[in-house]
Amino acid sequence: MIKKYLIERRSWILLFILLQLFVIFVSFLDSAVPLSSMLYVVYLSIIIFSIFLIIRYHKETKFYKSLEEQADNFDLSRLNTPNSPFEQIIETYMTEQIQYLKQVSSQNKMMLEQEKDDLLSWIHEVKTPLTAMRLMIDRLNNDMMKSHITYEWLRIHLLLDQQLHQRRIPFIENDLFIEHTDLESVIFNEIKTLQSWCIQKGVGFDIQFDKADVVSDAKWVAFIIRQLLTNAVKYSESSDITITSYEQDGGTILKVQDYGRGIDARDLPRIFDKGFTSTTMHRDTAATGMGLYLAKKAAQSLFIHIHVESELGEGTTVTLTFPQQNEFIRITSV
Repeated sequence: MIKKYLIERRSWILLFILLQLFVIFVSFLDSAVPLSSMLYVVYLSIIIFSIFLIIRYHKETKFYKSLEEQADNFDLSRLNTPNSPFEQIIETYMTEQIQYLKQVSSQNKMMLEQEKDDLLSWIHEVKTPLTAMRLMIDRLNNDMMKSHITYEWLRIHLLLDQQLHQRRIPFIENDLFIEHTDLESVIFNEIKTLQSWCIQKGVGFDIQFDKADVVSDAKWVAFIIRQLLTNAVKYSESSDITITSYEQDGGTILKVQDYGRGIDARDLPRIFDKGFTSTTMHRDTAATGMGLYLAKKAAQSLFIHIHVESELGEGTTVTLTFPQQNEFIRITSV
């Protein structure tokens, strides 16, 4: 701050120095003015000016120091009281701007909330005709037509479901209901939903459960597993998806392994980034880049650790590590 103050007052300091040099110069030219006396006056002036600078430094920088230390919370109550008209101008301007920004922020927040509510309402409205379409599809006699229409219906259903959960994730803490959850029943329900798609792609499931009980939220666990299974089926062809569950170090491990196209090593660090699809199949318009991102966000709220291992052309293994019951209770109670 001292350096900044000296830079700010450099014109005044330079003026003072020039005046002292001018006095010495005049004394040097005019023999009637004793040079030694003028040097003494200049010496005293420098001391007085230095003391003046020190006093003014502490007085003038209090306001700016408090402004520099101001937190990003729009709270001006901690600012020092302005000591000059210029400082009052700054404080008044900042107060007006902050009030304006708060007003704009409040309006934008209300608009976003309204848009979110409208979208959620629209999604729920669309679910009604989707349910009716499903019943109509089940009545079709043409198996090939039924299979194709079911696949397209499933794509719409999964996209709507993803949008619905994407809107709910910022408020997931308000929606959690922690209970003993049976992974086996959750996974079988999700596989049943994807059944027509799996039949179309020739994808089967090899399921082995040694430990299926976890303490978590059944709805959000189902959503996470849905994203993993959807990805596994999407990028597999005429192969089985292996799902295993076992106990390790007192916790439950769930692995979903497919033998599809896999993920390039350079993409692995970015697969949980919002909107990231792939550099290998960058023109693949079927990918939204949201599935794993949303799964990761939901898993973090449930203290579930997600780990992905993959090799291009060999398949992908996603591991979910559920916390122990005691560990979950300890974390959530902090």
